[in-house]
Amino acid sequence: MSDDVPLTEQRQALADLARLERFHTLLADSLSSGRCVKLVLAKPRAGGDDLQRLSARPLALRGQACLQLVYQHATRDITKNPPQDEALALLRELLGTRFAHAHLFTTEGEWQLSISKRGKVALARHAQAAVAAEPAGHDREKQRLLALSEPFLQDLGVTDARGQLVPAMARKWKQINKFVEVIAHALERAHWAPAPGQPVRVVDFGAGRGYLTFALHHHLTQTRHWPAEVLGVELRQPLVDECNTAAARRGLAGLRFECGDVNDHAPDRVDLMIALHACDTATDVAIAAGIRAGATMIVCSPCCHKELRPQMQLPEVLRGMLQHGIHLGQQAEMVTDTLRALWLEARGWDAQVFEFVALEHTSKNKMILALRRPEGAPGEARRRAEAERQIAALQGFYGVTQQRLAELLA
Repeated sequence: MSDDVPLTEQRQALADLARLERFHTLLADSLSSGRCVKLVLAKPRAGGDDLQRLSARPLALRGQACLQLVYQHATRDITKNPPQDEALALLRELLGTRFAHAHLFTTEGEWQLSISKRGKVALARHAQAAVAAEPAGHDREKQRLLALSEPFLQDLGVTDARGQLVPAMARKWKQINKFVEVIAHALERAHWAPAPGQPVRVVDFGAGRGYLTFALHHHLTQTRHWPAEVLGVELRQPLVDECNTAAARRGLAGLRFECGDVNDHAPDRVDLMIALHACDTATDVAIAAGIRAGATMIVCSPCCHKELRPQMQLPEVLRGMLQHGIHLGQQAEMVTDTLRALWLEARGWDAQVFEFVALEHTSKNKMILALRRPEGAPGEARRRAEAERQIAALQGFYGVTQQRLAELLA
């Protein structure tokens, strides 16, 4: 260290370095002795992407000691299985640069490491947090946020009387779990929770048979232990009756269904607004309703993009591509959902458009997820103006003169 640095600061820096090295040694020792259960890196620092969390657990692949690394992004998980030595080197690099917190769970207890913005390192042990080691095999059952044992899944036809998955519902089961996973990650990303004593207010437009409505109610009330008022809105009265009967049978307080559509229900206030597979401009109506109600989160899965395609002019540079009907249709969908995301940005929401589930599970796999930005955030006026500029440029390029969401927001 430089002689210009005061002795007390040098001692502090050496102590911080020693604590950090102690943690890495604990991790390596727990792996070599078979005591490591899992490691979680949390509290992400700015890194140019949406990586929220990284978890690691021991894994044996073809006789080689590996670590299963799960990179948890805002809307997806990426899993890699590098050899242990390579993984340990990567974790050493990430801790302190990309993540400020680390939690090491062993069969003997939990070690917690935290690194402040000024580089101060704290290391603590909690013996009471000891947990059992998990199997190291690669083919263990996927951990899901919703268990098949939940009784309401029988009412919805997802499981049979023994609580086993009905084979014909396998794809729907994957969609349900992916939906809950997306919502869970978004809530963590937003660092949002209801005010003490206040329920989470949710409206699900186009609830259908209630698969996702029931699952969301369960996640909020049973996993997060929040009080919730969840309303499923559905046009078909028989489905409304079936869902209300199931909710009453299972004693699911705060969950109810009403007959109607997005045009009939305009909530004054809502925290989570859901509209999956709302046809054509019904998605625009739902987004506008969520904006007017000040929703913290708006989740849409657009369907049947019909409004813009007849209006779209063919820019000369794209004429050879868009003269084919299938390409024009795909382009119209892309432009429609891009404009929706930009309008959300222009009204104070951070919007993402991404693939919900793989195409083999459903062809309607696009999702728009928007999280409301804090009021008075730095650069808010600039961000809104830039979004409106992009809207004008995109509409001008394709000759779009009418768009339902813009009319509703006007």
